[in-house]
Amino acid sequence: MSLRYKSAEESRVVISELMLPSHSNFSGKIHGGYVLSLLDQIAFACASKHSRAYCVTASVDTVDFLNPIEVGELVTMRASINYVGRTSMVVGIRVEAENIQTGIVKHCNSSYFTMVARDDEGKGIEVDGLLLENTTEIKRFLKAVKRIEMKRKRREEFDREDFVPEDYLSDLENYKVKVTCTDEL
Repeated sequence: MSLRYKSAEESRVVISELMLPSHSNFSGKIHGGYVLSLLDQIAFACASKHSRAYCVTASVDTVDFLNPIEVGELVTMRASINYVGRTSMVVGIRVEAENIQTGIVKHCNSSYFTMVARDDEGKGIEVDGLLLENTTEIKRFLKAVKRIEMKRKRREEFDREDFVPEDYLSDLENYKVKVTCTDEL
């Protein structure tokens, strides 16, 4: 089978939903958990559209809540494939809320979901490649690569068997912590 390439546009998904009082938290803002649920749904739709397969959420690398969403605002989520690996895809999602009375639009959230394509037996399947058609898409792809590299380096540094906390105590001096570790240091 020859490798096929798709543009980000071919897999892009946009959804809009009016925010209702039932979606709000105790402070009257839209509950972050509700927004996360919507983010997961659109990430699934975008990744499945790109891979033409069932996809599962492998990780949520970043969820930045930038501005609160109010009851009565129209929320629009735009999802696109930012990166593809062998079986995985990073879906970038931008969330905007519009006050439908004033027309004012605000950027409320940016998120990056790593999705993995699966076959009927639950095994990972290879996904189509990604055409990078403009500078923005090149930057998005490279930023995803950097996030993946940083995540791998963090794991290698802190999850290794020979981790030595003493090597990092000076790094903690500028933080609001007091080390009372009873393990052997």
